[in-house]
Amino acid sequence: MTKLPEADWTKREDLAQLIAALGADHTRYVGGAVRDSLLGKDIHDIDCATPMHPAEVIDRCKEAGIRTVPTGIDHGTVTAILPQGNVEITTLRRDVSTDGRRATVAFATEWKEDASRRDFTINALYAHPETLEIDDFFGGVADLEAGRVRFIGDARERIREDHLRILRYFRFQTRFGGDWDDEATAACQELASTLKGLSRERVGWELQNLLALPDPSATVFKMRELGVMQEVLPECGQREADTLAQLIATEHAYAAEPDAMRRLAALLPAVPPVAEAVSARLRLSRSQRERLACVAARDTRDVEAPLALAYYEGVECARDRLLLLRADPGALDNWTAPQLPLKGGEIVERGMAKGPQVARTLQEVERRWVEEGFPERERVMAMLDDVLAAG
Repeated sequence: MTKLPEADWTKREDLAQLIAALGADHTRYVGGAVRDSLLGKDIHDIDCATPMHPAEVIDRCKEAGIRTVPTGIDHGTVTAILPQGNVEITTLRRDVSTDGRRATVAFATEWKEDASRRDFTINALYAHPETLEIDDFFGGVADLEAGRVRFIGDARERIREDHLRILRYFRFQTRFGGDWDDEATAACQELASTLKGLSRERVGWELQNLLALPDPSATVFKMRELGVMQEVLPECGQREADTLAQLIATEHAYAAEPDAMRRLAALLPAVPPVAEAVSARLRLSRSQRERLACVAARDTRDVEAPLALAYYEGVECARDRLLLLRADPGALDNWTAPQLPLKGGEIVERGMAKGPQVARTLQEVERRWVEEGFPERERVMAMLDDVLAAG
């Protein structure tokens, strides 16, 4: 039987206290922590499964002095608040009914019954917290070793239960997969239109998770080939998919970290109203909307004066634009926009009446100051003299 390799997180004292409170035979590590540990990856979140109902979980934790929060108690999830990182504990479940967007569940008592309602075989691995032995009901370990992302049971049935699993499949394929699974891709292609029934927030979040991965460009091409991308981001054509691939190559060339918003901008035409419309449709935050619109206004002339670009548009937008234009953003590293060493009151002191002309004069001096690379005050005052002399 496969065993979970010992890792730092499996030796946590606070986690051992939680397991002692719940009972090792009534608790299993499940999901991402098990999967990623088998691959030697860093673990950020720990999830546990148990046949105990939430009320009993809460009572046992309380007796052990462990605080809990009922984060998803209607679906059987309680979060244990631990010093080294919180842990979600979810009661075993089975689906009663599903409509592709949400499921009605009932509590279950068998580990396999709980596993059978999960999406992919690699996510249905359960590890005993003491022996670290893994229960693998659907061949997930072999799939993980083979770089294969496979739905549990019938792919179409799994997708009909939750349409978002189409996008999750492409994300997990990007993270863990090698060759594409024919049954999975056929099911995703056949049921792609069901994605229209999902909330735009869920779609937007899943797209961001995909685009934040090291290199999702091949996946985006595959999604377009299967007609999936057209359902969630119809603005993304072949040209935009190519732009994403070029952007990722540029990011690698200049050691830029992956960024989901920058890559989403690559998948959209460089037209600010389009970026704004997509942002509204995907229910993005205000700052994300502003960023996409700013990046969409990129122009080939941006590469001529990167610091001026950063001064007017902000470092983040400037960096995005330069990378999308295949230019080195290194000039922006550790750069902070300076302040113009001139105030409107100083212009008034030179004899100009208060009013719009003062603002126009200040703007003209600022424009020259930026063009010259932000010189010191002495040069700024000379610029002011020139502007005033010119009337």
